[in-house]
Amino acid sequence: MRDLLGARVDTPGFVFSRPLVAIQSDDWGRVGVRDRDAYELLRAKGISLGQHPYDLYSLETADDVTALAEMLMRHRDSIGRRPCMVMSFCTANLNFKKMKAKGLKHIELLPLAHGLPGDWSRPGLLEAYRRGISDGVFYPAMHSLTHFCPLAVENALQRDGKRAELLRAFWEADTPYIYWRMPWVGYEYWNPERPHVGFLSPDLQRVQARKAAECFAALFGRLPVSACAPGYFANRDTRRAWSEVGIRVAQNGTGGGLKAPYVDAAGMLQLHRTIDLEPSHRELDIEKYVQICGDYISRGLPAIISVHSINFHSTLKDYRSTTLAALDMLLSALESKYPDLLYVHDQDLYGIVTEGVFSSRDERVKVSAKREWEPQVAHQGAL
Repeated sequence: MRDLLGARVDTPGFVFSRPLVAIQSDDWGRVGVRDRDAYELLRAKGISLGQHPYDLYSLETADDVTALAEMLMRHRDSIGRRPCMVMSFCTANLNFKKMKAKGLKHIELLPLAHGLPGDWSRPGLLEAYRRGISDGVFYPAMHSLTHFCPLAVENALQRDGKRAELLRAFWEADTPYIYWRMPWVGYEYWNPERPHVGFLSPDLQRVQARKAAECFAALFGRLPVSACAPGYFANRDTRRAWSEVGIRVAQNGTGGGLKAPYVDAAGMLQLHRTIDLEPSHRELDIEKYVQICGDYISRGLPAIISVHSINFHSTLKDYRSTTLAALDMLLSALESKYPDLLYVHDQDLYGIVTEGVFSSRDERVKVSAKREWEPQVAHQGAL
């Protein structure tokens, strides 16, 4: 059997003895449109905004993060454990001040651990992340260093055409880019255009992964264990680079039917998400989501809820209120339907498949995991 990009996926997947529910969320720490002033500045430059939810993507505030943590803390599983959202962080942003001083000719980065770039201000945000981690409702994972493909952006700057002009217009407003308007920026490990279409070289991927992990460690005081590639574009070289910095769990997107967790040839646990909870983009049908999660749980597979950080933003538009209500309702429904439910995060799942247990406070919880699930066609991110 082969996946979408040609790699064989023959390893049987794991089924579990208890209903397991996890939450994975991407794009934390990644800046977008700074504030209303920056929004109006971009409009004054002739960029029409408001056509797409990501025109209103900004950055979470300390209040956004605190409200999410407080909602999660109201929930408990069958052993009294709170749900713990896996938050995949972009560990650096463009250093707008440094780039402006040099004429906006090249990319310069500012690690998130050193604060926010340009005129961005989010008082208490880093502390809110760390408080949620300490309270056990957030689990930090690695998303990216740049999110966009640095080779693609540098190529656009070197050509110095309309694309470079558009990038500089965004950068003057302390905004890195808006992807749906300029998909040619690609994803961190994937260059979408000539002369080098496809995944970056192993050496470049290794550099990106190492720098991202270093910035992650500076922010959280530990190396990451789980990672999710921007756009879910990852290949063997990506996984090899991740493995070198200590990554043991790879997150993949939804789509393509039921997929069980499995350990690949590199020893990395591959997880695929179950549902996309995106109130910023579409109307929600909680009953349908409960049914889909139930299809997974009834087969012994973990239900993994995917929800991107934009859904908790409130600066340019209040997505937060709707999302918190929806996620609250979904978790309550799952808790009611499955009295023996366990909330897990990525490292818990890794512990279950490698040791048959995971740690919860001072106790070790036994959950059996068997390799029974027949392999299916995997997402491109599981190469």
